[in-house]
Amino acid sequence: MNLLKEILAHEVYPALGCTEPISCAFAAAIAASHLGEPVERLLLRVDPGTYKNGAAVTVPHAEGATGNLIAAALGAVLARPEAKLELLRDVTPAVLDRAKHLCRDGQCRCECIDGTSSFRVEVELASEHHEARCVLAGSHTNVVAIERDGRPLLVPAEDAAASDCLPYRAALKEATLGHLLALAARADDADRNYLQHGIDMNLAMARRGEEVAGTACQLRRIRDCGYLAEDLFYRTKLLVASAVDARMAGVSQAVMTSGGSGNQGIVAILTPYSVGREMGVPEGRILESIAAAHLVNAYCKGFVGELSVICGCAMAAGIAAAVAIVYQQAGSDATRITLAVNNVIGDLGGLICDGAKPGCAMKTITAVDTAIRSGLMAVEGFGLNSADGVVGRTAEDSIRNLSRVTLEGMFSVDPTVLLILREKDAQRLSS
Repeated sequence: MNLLKEILAHEVYPALGCTEPISCAFAAAIAASHLGEPVERLLLRVDPGTYKNGAAVTVPHAEGATGNLIAAALGAVLARPEAKLELLRDVTPAVLDRAKHLCRDGQCRCECIDGTSSFRVEVELASEHHEARCVLAGSHTNVVAIERDGRPLLVPAEDAAASDCLPYRAALKEATLGHLLALAARADDADRNYLQHGIDMNLAMARRGEEVAGTACQLRRIRDCGYLAEDLFYRTKLLVASAVDARMAGVSQAVMTSGGSGNQGIVAILTPYSVGREMGVPEGRILESIAAAHLVNAYCKGFVGELSVICGCAMAAGIAAAVAIVYQQAGSDATRITLAVNNVIGDLGGLICDGAKPGCAMKTITAVDTAIRSGLMAVEGFGLNSADGVVGRTAEDSIRNLSRVTLEGMFSVDPTVLLILREKDAQRLSS
């Protein structure tokens, strides 16, 4: 099994819009494609992480509407799943009107599947004469169940219970970072072309972000006021924040994901790209470092979870970007790689995820700052050691310790965040 190719195939792909709402649209489109009639009712059930990530993020082509439910309604009306997570590019005014009509008439409902920490999206649709169901589990595009009128359309071996952990993920969790970096160095021409495509996509989104009055705009303002220097850190944070601003605002353009997350893809790709270009790193080495970032991001998420209590952009993608920066300067040096991982975890461990929203750009610039600083400090031989908090003896130990803090120590964070989001929804509806 080539883990790099498995991860590029399953976790690094284009997505138009925030991946949680768009995965709801994808599941609804699959179910609707088996109805053969216009959708009249829709029930959407999602895990807590998907619920919170769809609470406040703008859906592309939805005229500013936010949330998983409108995304699922759009997917159900479109009924064309072949475009996967880019399917909302086909939304027309007529499709939007029909989706809004379904939601307004109370024919669409969204529920949270409490008590699960795994990614899961369930869509049940009804038309005049038929019913259809689709389930995604384990990742944003992993279809584990399709039914029409109660009849399964997938073979039993692909049941959800067996699919929460995709086969390559078990091998990934057993790997070491040294093994992953060796894989990055052996990326073939097809891999490198795909990695370059991801750079180009995310740079294009950053250019679109220059039109959005968000976090990047504020960075430029405080630089103009003389409070920020225009240096490597500033330029990289501006690039990343611009792309995230555009994405969270619902700009109709796809980005390349990492670990199934668009914002993580922006951090994991554009951070080492920007640093490498400014520091004169050869193009081939930059591409290898981005391959390493995708591998390390997936590795981290294997321990902290697909949709974690903690901010994946800061922790998983931040660690990945720091490792990529060390790789550019020092190759697979285990000591420096460990120092970089320890520095990020020691700095940002515990930063919570409170859902996808415009404010994600703020967290990504924190992740970028920490990733660059941690990586460059590690190159110089500086880093936190096992006497420092949850930091372990090795990079792998530190990531496992972070996982324990996340999964064992912070178990009440997501329910609290969800309660706050539901209270805010209730307040909006009553006002």
